Amino acid sequence: MALKPNSADGRTRSWVQIFIVFGLCCFFYILGAWQRSGFGKGDSIALEITKHGADCNIIPSLNFETHHAGEVGNVGESEKIKSFQPCPPRYVDYTPCQDQKRAMTFPRDNMIYRERHCPREEEKLHCLVPAPKGYVTPFPWPKSRDYVPYANAPYKALTVEKAIQNWIQYEGNVFRFPGGGTQFPQGADKYIDQLAAVIPITNGTVRTALDTGCGVASWGAYLWSRNVLTMSFAPRDSHEAQVQFALERGVPAVIGVLGTIKMPYPSRAFDMAHCSRCLIPWGANDGMYLKEVDRVLRPGGYWVLSGPPINWRNNYKAWQRPKEELEEEQQKIEDVAKLLCWEKKHEKGEMAIWQKRVNDESCRGREDDSQAKFCKAEEANDVWYKKMDVCVTPYTDVSSSSEVAGGELKPFPERLFAVPPRIASGSVPGVSVETYEEDNNIWKKHVNAYKKINRLIDSGRYRNILDMNAGLGGFAAALNSPKLWVMNVMPTIAEKDTLGVIYERGLIGIYHDWCEAFSTYPRTYDLIHAHGLFSLYKDKCNLEDILLEMDRILRPEGAVIFRDEVDVLIKVKKITAGMRWDTKMVDHEDGPLVPEKVLVAVKQYWTVGGNTTSAQ
Repeated sequence: MALKPNSADGRTRSWVQIFIVFGLCCFFYILGAWQRSGFGKGDSIALEITKHGADCNIIPSLNFETHHAGEVGNVGESEKIKSFQPCPPRYVDYTPCQDQKRAMTFPRDNMIYRERHCPREEEKLHCLVPAPKGYVTPFPWPKSRDYVPYANAPYKALTVEKAIQNWIQYEGNVFRFPGGGTQFPQGADKYIDQLAAVIPITNGTVRTALDTGCGVASWGAYLWSRNVLTMSFAPRDSHEAQVQFALERGVPAVIGVLGTIKMPYPSRAFDMAHCSRCLIPWGANDGMYLKEVDRVLRPGGYWVLSGPPINWRNNYKAWQRPKEELEEEQQKIEDVAKLLCWEKKHEKGEMAIWQKRVNDESCRGREDDSQAKFCKAEEANDVWYKKMDVCVTPYTDVSSSSEVAGGELKPFPERLFAVPPRIASGSVPGVSVETYEEDNNIWKKHVNAYKKINRLIDSGRYRNILDMNAGLGGFAAALNSPKLWVMNVMPTIAEKDTLGVIYERGLIGIYHDWCEAFSTYPRTYDLIHAHGLFSLYKDKCNLEDILLEMDRILRPEGAVIFRDEVDVLIKVKKITAGMRWDTKMVDHEDGPLVPEKVLVAVKQYWTVGGNTTSAQ
């Protein structure tokens, strides 16, 4: 039988509760007065958060779904917000550093005019690049590999120019990509099968690949199913929208060219490099381009060349080129490959495959070769706007003839979390095995928190992901999934250069300075991650310019995750309020007392000629 409550005890408890509440109110009133008096170090930050209505809880109101609508994030009514207007429709596919009009003012020698030439400060656009009318969210992978909505890249030139080569076909309101190419009319899969007969593609030994002059990147698209991650590039040239099509398909690609500047990748990065009729003069300039491929090719890696001049004796009639010219061209390639100490593993049909030696022990004779000019070892990763030199990148030292220079890698996926050789050897100052493993644990925790905030992560909704300040690649590694890929960017001003570590983990990335535009088309990333980026660049360039560039390359209804100090994020939030982004602030997963916060944003859907509109 239940006891009857004592009324006196109840009254006592009520008075105690009232006293506690009254005491707490007095305490917080005094605390608030003390903060407003100027004695609290973080007062201005706390007041700004309060004034702007930042919600430091898990986001209940920010909609990540594809809905093509939204509202501007909450800001104080008294705060005047700068509103960014849409750019004129002609800028719908604007690529600032590869602008066609500007390019034509530069020399054509060695493809200089196709390299990066960015606008001066006074030429920069301060408007929002619009999406084309009728733009829709791309198909999810793997359907996107084969189909791209016509409205997203409405250019038919390739369907005519490459009609007989099976690159791309126009079918009603979509483009279809049959997987063909100039050198693989039967499809990329069968072409890759031929490579796999020579190169160990299927066992995880080959994980990272480079496709030079990639076209619409069908080679990289079909390598994905074999767990090979390909960095593809092609110039912005007369073959309209090649890289744009690649990214619309969900394939990693950037606008780029082998010209006079080093490729923006670290040394010993790729397990395999490939050229299929990429029209690069490999034997020219004393083999400068082959020597650049050698720099980025890992010891033991493979180089594939298919098309002219390979096996010219049997193919010169089909190519309609003089035998003498083709013979000279192939001989130059063979001579450079010999100088680089590459071993030819295969030549059949129109395909040849070379393998780079695992170390320099079997190449000692080239030290006496007068043509073997060696680069400075310390400059192997110094590439941003640095001229290519006609020199050979030296191997790192080894202690035996069987040792792999730079360290042997585990097969993928084991290498994703194994200790990278550059860290194990102490080649990255300030990064130990312990700090690397701790970084992995931290990013696993961060990514788990992101998935609670945005449950669409790893659902297939986000395919192309950009990490603007990648560090050791922990974000990409924790996010690793067959549904997505991450472009890891190493800012050129970062304190530590860890891009080589990222490649040793079986991930891909690129060097870049965020004071300039990225080498990609508008609307090419579904999700952007920026950790500490604005703290890094706060005294380097205009924060507004970086945010406008993020808006340019982010798809409508794409998401952004900022992780930074709270005072920095408040400034970011003010600017994005005028950019048609919805934003919310949330606490660090370890609680509200941690000064680092997370700002999450969703870009609204809008197109040329109008404001926010409903879905089509």
